[in-house]
Amino acid sequence: MERYLTAKGENTAEFSEKRSRFIATLRHCETEQEAMEFIDEMRSKYWDAKHNVFAYSVNRGKSCRFSDDGEPHGTAGKPILDVILGSGVCDIAIVVTRYFGGILLGTGGLVRAYSKAAKDAVSEASIAEMISCSVIKTCCEYTDHQRLSKLIEENGGEIENTDFAEKITLTYVLKDEAVEGFLEKLSENFSARLVAEIIENKIYPFEI
Repeated sequence: MERYLTAKGENTAEFSEKRSRFIATLRHCETEQEAMEFIDEMRSKYWDAKHNVFAYSVNRGKSCRFSDDGEPHGTAGKPILDVILGSGVCDIAIVVTRYFGGILLGTGGLVRAYSKAAKDAVSEASIAEMISCSVIKTCCEYTDHQRLSKLIEENGGEIENTDFAEKITLTYVLKDEAVEGFLEKLSENFSARLVAEIIENKIYPFEI
């Protein structure tokens, strides 16, 4: 499956230009629905701002959209989208919130300000590679927990959830290419006592 770059999680970047305050919020979104829910969330959070401009590239970059949200046409949303497309990163949405400071920036100033906000958000994001992976569940005794966790990490896996009950159940993700080797090591290290149950295949962001 084709690999591509994205940004993991969410981050913000902020600066002021001629008394206007710009807050850029970036979030990992894989679908248009996720992107629109994020945009609505930012509009609600910054309800008192004059503008909540957005742009997104989701569905592995196949779906792109932007809005100037009241700014002059072409001065806000499009510059943000241009930054996203130029970064080589997709499956993200960026909302740039502007609190107007009373001084007009002009069309050129707006383009520069919204571009800077988007660039700052991308540059401060945790860049990850979306890779085909397997979601695996393994149940172990408490005495095996630390050793199993270490084995998962040594094979490039990431633990998504740990359930502490009578035994410990770890849910973790491994790149598909690493699964076969991991299963062999799991059997060797634990004398075939532990079972790795593959419960799902999905595309997952691994930090690079």
